[in-house]
Amino acid sequence: MSEGMSGPLVLVGAGNMGGAMLSGWLKSGVAGASILVLDPAPSDAMKANLAENGVRHAVAAPADTKASILFLAVKPQVMDAVLPDLKALVGPRTVVVSVAAGKTLAFLAGHLGQAAMVRAMPNTPAMIGRGVTGAYANGEVTEDQRATVHDLLKVSGPVEWVASEADIDAVTAVSGSGPAYVFYLVECMAEAGRKLGLPADLAMRLARETVAGAGELLHQSSDAASRLRQNVTSPGGTTAAALAVLMAEGGMQPLFDDAIAAARQRAQELGS
Repeated sequence: MSEGMSGPLVLVGAGNMGGAMLSGWLKSGVAGASILVLDPAPSDAMKANLAENGVRHAVAAPADTKASILFLAVKPQVMDAVLPDLKALVGPRTVVVSVAAGKTLAFLAGHLGQAAMVRAMPNTPAMIGRGVTGAYANGEVTEDQRATVHDLLKVSGPVEWVASEADIDAVTAVSGSGPAYVFYLVECMAEAGRKLGLPADLAMRLARETVAGAGELLHQSSDAASRLRQNVTSPGGTTAAALAVLMAEGGMQPLFDDAIAAARQRAQELGS
């Protein structure tokens, strides 16, 4: 983090995502004393974590405090209720970072005033340091602020910056919601195995470990996903027979086209 920060790093919301980010910051060397967590009802485990690491905690924004970074990790549905009380934290050197799906920078500015702002969309593997985050910065974000925000976001995995705020809704649809698609793939594979006569628990174990292992192979390999697929597909073999179904007209690609388009549309609706 920047050595020239004039105020605390204020984290609003210490739930699953906020808590994961906080843990990552502390592990990366961010001093607990430089962080202020605002949360009306943190879990007992979170309270213990805050105390152990010297992180300050408050139920509401303290008076006469200006944040260097105001990190919003609350659900989009409660933003209208939460933001008005946070406006006093925003000063001329504050950068606001929001991870709320669908909530636009214009929406944030309507509550907090004009400021340097970043919209970011991490995903749930951030909780184990294996997420990916898409981010967009408005024109008021300085290079130093962007670098500082990048350092904060990368504790949960790679950070991809996009050139247009509208792209964040597409990022939300692909990677923000993406882990649920993969989990559902596991469910479908296991159910198909059960229907072929495998015990349900065995089918689930096989599906889980297959997807987890394939994901790790993809993570460690420099080959494109298409090349990895080709590497395990022998002409005329069992994998080719299955892919002939999955890659047929009406197969996985058009389903994913429709599903991801629906997710992006919902993200846009959340921001309206």
